[in-house]
Amino acid sequence: MKRALTLTLFVLLFGCKQTVEKADSVENTDAKTEKEEVESQYPEDFAKVLDAHGTLNQWRSKRTLSFELVKPNASEVHTVDLNSRRDRIDMGDVSMGFDGTDIWLKDDQGAYTGNPAVYHNLMFYFFAMPFVFADPGINYGETPPLTYGGKEYPGIHISYDNGVGASSKDDYYLHYDPETFQMAWLGYTFTYGSDEKSENVKWIRYDDWDGIGGVLLPRSITWYDYEGRTIKEAKKQTSFVTISLDVSPKPDTFYQKPENAKVVLKP
Repeated sequence: MKRALTLTLFVLLFGCKQTVEKADSVENTDAKTEKEEVESQYPEDFAKVLDAHGTLNQWRSKRTLSFELVKPNASEVHTVDLNSRRDRIDMGDVSMGFDGTDIWLKDDQGAYTGNPAVYHNLMFYFFAMPFVFADPGINYGETPPLTYGGKEYPGIHISYDNGVGASSKDDYYLHYDPETFQMAWLGYTFTYGSDEKSENVKWIRYDDWDGIGGVLLPRSITWYDYEGRTIKEAKKQTSFVTISLDVSPKPDTFYQKPENAKVVLKP
């Protein structure tokens, strides 16, 4: 009887061990497959940047991103559906967004003086670096390292296929720390409403990262004065607060154009 019990316990323990080992093996295989998929789709240096920020697959497992910008007149709450890229900004009595078809603006008092066609998702793209550079229709190229404070930051030139996004003539320059592969600088041109490329590259520093939902996202970003590729003094800082990253989507009605909102026409 004692021998039978011992044999039974051995079978149970061995079976459990095999089950755990099999589960671990499947998990490791899935992780390896995901890593190989990213490495096959993107340049090696950019794949390492994505990994340093928590991996692209971790980012893509999320559905809803929300953050707040604190401003003197009214705080702005930005919400984005990461799958469909529908978005909404609420700022006091003014709101705007993209419902999947139209860009809309709700401004009963006529107080908003900006361009909703530009602004409705502008800060999302600055905030969601470097993951937005893994979107379809993007081309990756070489660019010289950026030097700041005696340190060289290797870089990746990023451009878009014609017709991709609101301004496909824009150029971006992602520069990363050579030791950690974390994004450190973003250079960008602004060509919205123009058919011409621009040589005026503006520079933003990314050096305030925080772990949110398994990925690194910026708590603040800082624009710098510049002369060409020579970075000068810090100029303006934007801080992000009340950051959330959720696996669940918002209801479709959240992004819909309100009845008294108007559709914004692109210039």
